[in-house]
Amino acid sequence: MPTDNSFHEYVKELFAGVGPVQIKRMFGGAGGYADGVMFLLLGNDTIHIKTDEALKAELREEGSGPFEWTPRSGPRAGETIDLGYWRLPESALDDPDEAVGWARKALKIAKAKAAAKPQKKSKSVARAAPKGAKTVKKRPAKKARR
Repeated sequence: MPTDNSFHEYVKELFAGVGPVQIKRMFGGAGGYADGVMFLLLGNDTIHIKTDEALKAELREEGSGPFEWTPRSGPRAGETIDLGYWRLPESALDDPDEAVGWARKALKIAKAKAAAKPQKKSKSVARAAPKGAKTVKKRPAKKARR
């Protein structure tokens, strides 16, 4: 079984046709990113790609299956959860052209899902009041009488 680093290098080479792929470790596996979005899930030396319903149907025809996770604790303990990633077909593992074709579909889906998510509010920096604006001073709290 290859080490994580050699497997990650293999993944980067396999998907080089989509552009630079970054691998970031997470939990017990890793995620594959391109253009700032995660489109690959790597675990146990297996490559899974981001899917939607149409791509799931294509992958099912190729004999692929979903990456499923079953939490051991918490409110969803024991529940099997489909995380939206399906195994890359075996035939693509030795064929970079085929792998890139699947990756382009997965990347397109990942970008669309990322764009559909509401933007996180950034932490704003305290700003000075505009010129001429009246500022309200807070009064000190009254001391309690005994």
